Amino acid sequence: MLVRDAMSTVVLTIGPAHTLRQAARLMSARRVGAAVVLDEESSGLGILTERDILNSLALGQNPDSETAGAHTITDVVFAAPAWTLEDAAAAMTHGGFRHLIVLDASGPVGIVSVRDIIRCWVPARQHAPA
Repeated sequence: MLVRDAMSTVVLTIGPAHTLRQAARLMSARRVGAAVVLDEESSGLGILTERDILNSLALGQNPDSETAGAHTITDVVFAAPAWTLEDAAAAMTHGGFRHLIVLDASGPVGIVSVRDIIRCWVPARQHAPA
């Protein structure tokens, strides 16, 4: 199975000036665990995950003044839609992260998470008749 078969095509893109609270609200509303952070000044893509927001809160930082840019991971590993799920899982395991931005020639087309991969690898439970 390929990354394109498992990835979420809901790609939340935010700017580095978004506050962590704004990012969390947008992520919650779209039911996603990560946002692509597009910094147009540096032409770079980064990722902000729910864990990054949680770590900031654990440090006692103010989510209304902390920006996504200050917590964005910029050393990002990108996946291609044609990668196998094994390739994506290996990259995640090697890098110690749970989300990959999926890129094609046009830019970000999806995000694949550990949860997405597990959903593909573990068949849905069939409810037995009572």
